[in-house]
Amino acid sequence: MPTPPTELARIWLLKAHSDLHTAIQIGGLPDGHLDAGIYHCQQAAEKALKGFLVFRETAFEKVHDLEKIIEQAVALEPSFAQLKIAAESLTPYAFAYRYPNETAFLEPSREEFDEAVKQAQAVYDFVLNLLPMEARP
Repeated sequence: MPTPPTELARIWLLKAHSDLHTAIQIGGLPDGHLDAGIYHCQQAAEKALKGFLVFRETAFEKVHDLEKIIEQAVALEPSFAQLKIAAESLTPYAFAYRYPNETAFLEPSREEFDEAVKQAQAVYDFVLNLLPMEARP
């Protein structure tokens, strides 16, 4: 028997919460690797958004592009449009800092990391507030 949308959304949001909490923990360590933490910020936002789509029984591509995912969410709930800037800023962290190349820094600055945590938290909270209690972690 397939998992009902409400339960599946709750699972996605649990994973989003785990990523967000991991990022915050990394950021709180004196020698925390902010490159790993900022990746978890992007993942938290992605999983929260996909949790909303799952709840609304909307299929999505397996992409890390938050702007594409936001477009789908806006079609269902126009208020998601206010998250477009967060999506734009968080999307690159799915790949930035994860692989060495000649133009990338090894880690984000503390300011960049802190802003990413703030944006990821905003996306997570926004989605949570749209869902009924039984879909929340």
